[in-house]
Amino acid sequence: MSDYLQFCKDKNYTARYIGSLVADFHRNLLKGGIYIYPGTVKNPNGKLRLMYECNALAFLAEQAGGKATDGHHRILDIQPKDLHQRTPFYVGSANMVTKAESFI
Repeated sequence: MSDYLQFCKDKNYTARYIGSLVADFHRNLLKGGIYIYPGTVKNPNGKLRLMYECNALAFLAEQAGGKATDGHHRILDIQPKDLHQRTPFYVGSANMVTKAESFI
C-alpha cells in the first residue's frame, strides 16, 4: 500500500480523510477518488464487515461506474462464510481501484 500511496503523491493527488466510512465514501462519489481500508498485521482480514458495510457500498459504487474489491476479488462476488466476516476494502473510481490492485 505504501507504494501505491507514493504513486498517488507522485501524481499530485490530494488526500482527504474525514474519518467516517460513509462521509469519505460520499465525498468520493461526488468528487472521485478511492477509499482504502487494507488489512494490517494486527487485522489481516481488515476491520470492515463484508455483509453490512462493504457489500452495500460496493453495490452503490458499481452502480455509479466505480469498483469495489478486497484487493484480489470483487466484493460482490465474495461468498460470506460468517455473518460478521471482515474484509480489506478498496472502493471508488474504477481506474484508481484497478491501479491500487496492481500494487497489491
